[in-house]
Amino acid sequence: MGRLPLDQVEAFVTAARLGNLTRAAEAMHLTVSALSHRMRQLEERLGQRLLARGPRGVELTVEGRRLYDAVSAPLDAIGLALRRATPRNDRSITLSLIPSMATAWLVPRLPAFLAAHPDLGLSLQSSTHVVDFEREPVDMALRLGGGRWPGVHAELLFNEWIAPVASPALLQKHRDVPAAQRLAKLPLLGDPADRWKEWFAHAGGRAPAHHVAHFDDTETLHQAAAEGVGVALARLTLAEPLLRAGRLVLLGRRRLPAGFGHYLVYPERSLSHPAFATVRAWILEQAAATPSR
Repeated sequence: MGRLPLDQVEAFVTAARLGNLTRAAEAMHLTVSALSHRMRQLEERLGQRLLARGPRGVELTVEGRRLYDAVSAPLDAIGLALRRATPRNDRSITLSLIPSMATAWLVPRLPAFLAAHPDLGLSLQSSTHVVDFEREPVDMALRLGGGRWPGVHAELLFNEWIAPVASPALLQKHRDVPAAQRLAKLPLLGDPADRWKEWFAHAGGRAPAHHVAHFDDTETLHQAAAEGVGVALARLTLAEPLLRAGRLVLLGRRRLPAGFGHYLVYPERSLSHPAFATVRAWILEQAAATPSR
């Protein structure tokens, strides 16, 4: 059989670890079709099915689990050894963040930073998976959560808030509905965390028995609201571009703490990176200037 190609083994391990071909392709900077092709090549080479598609992504078969247990640790060791052997670029920082945070918060602020630091390279990795700083060549990350992640530094940038939003067109269509009855009369969109019951418990009224549509992705939820599909319980930081553009408007002044915040996360090793302090200071400065909703 000969030696197994490392690119196929890496594709298999990444897909198995993330449990999703789309996220695995993003992590490897490949298209989904290219990743799937590598997987098929490996399965044909071994004559075994390694991954099975399930309702929530891909799962290891019995043969896949056996192979994963045998090759994942050695592959990680090879990656770590290669990263240590690669000369570090002292004027380049790799930052990981979720796509919605990149679009809504970071990218609009980038031009001024890059103009002030033309000699500093900033590599953005847009991904939804949690960074493993031991395995990945990432210097820092922006993440949502409670701030308690083992083995890393986590600095709170700002807390997240949620509130109902809708498109002007939807509100115009229901303009005869009194403001006090709006949420009871307007079509509501289900959110990833199903927070409407909590919202109505705080704001008063009764949550509907069902939603006109349900979304498991916040960015898609916000876009659906902007298209007039219904009212969304939005994460206000991530909805900011749509609010600023007038495609969404807030329904009232009430806000509800989301229960989590946006954090700057980084490993101990990043503190010795010459460019780290510059990027960290800029992110903290931008966070301090971000208005509280």
